[in-house]
Amino acid sequence: MSKINKGLNLRKIVIIGVLGGISIVLGMTPIGFVPIGPTRATIMHIPVIIGAIMEGPIVGGFIGLIFGLFSIYQALTNPTPVSFVFLNPLVSVIPRILIGIVSYYVYNSLKNLGKKGTLGLLYLVWIGIISYLLYGIYTNVVNFPRTELWIILMNIILLILTLTLAYLTHKKFKEKALDVMISSALGTLTNTVGVLSMIYLLYAERFVEALGGDITTARKVIFGIGVANGIPETIIAIIIVTSVVGALKNRR
Repeated sequence: MSKINKGLNLRKIVIIGVLGGISIVLGMTPIGFVPIGPTRATIMHIPVIIGAIMEGPIVGGFIGLIFGLFSIYQALTNPTPVSFVFLNPLVSVIPRILIGIVSYYVYNSLKNLGKKGTLGLLYLVWIGIISYLLYGIYTNVVNFPRTELWIILMNIILLILTLTLAYLTHKKFKEKALDVMISSALGTLTNTVGVLSMIYLLYAERFVEALGGDITTARKVIFGIGVANGIPETIIAIIIVTSVVGALKNRR
């Protein structure tokens, strides 16, 4: 307890409140769900990652706790057929706390990564993101007018933003951006994998049955959800967190 008290000051408590509030607002509005590629990505976990990278694991963990408790609140007040899984803190709270802890320690461990190996990896990450967005734009254009125009425009905006960030990374950040990008990706996957793993271990058949699927294919269905959600959420987290953290570091 004394360590926690030492690690928290008024500024950090305010940051926890502000970023936790942003996460809640994202969950209550369409802003928290961004069309990216052929699917949509939630960005509710992104304040957790930003808080962890900028202020440490305690701040990140507390923001994750707010995110998790809000998931329980949503499951109680706005239930869906699968909301019952989020009433369990092992599904809704623990993975969200771990987002902040994992993000910080990955970021901290990669700070001193060598330059030569990082640049190639950095460019591969940007190429992968750009390819995914181009595929999403192509898919949505082919399906037009079944696909709404604003979704296509959103993907084009994300592509322009990604190209801009890739250019800035090459010119200014270079290897310094890789630690933020990898911690963003692993923090996002901590959320996706953590939540879905708990659902699989505790509620696999009941969860798939509530979705209207075949309970004998529970593993396949849950894995499919993980892939469909994990890839776009990782991409959008990399784009937003790299932008925000880069701007905050420059101000510092």
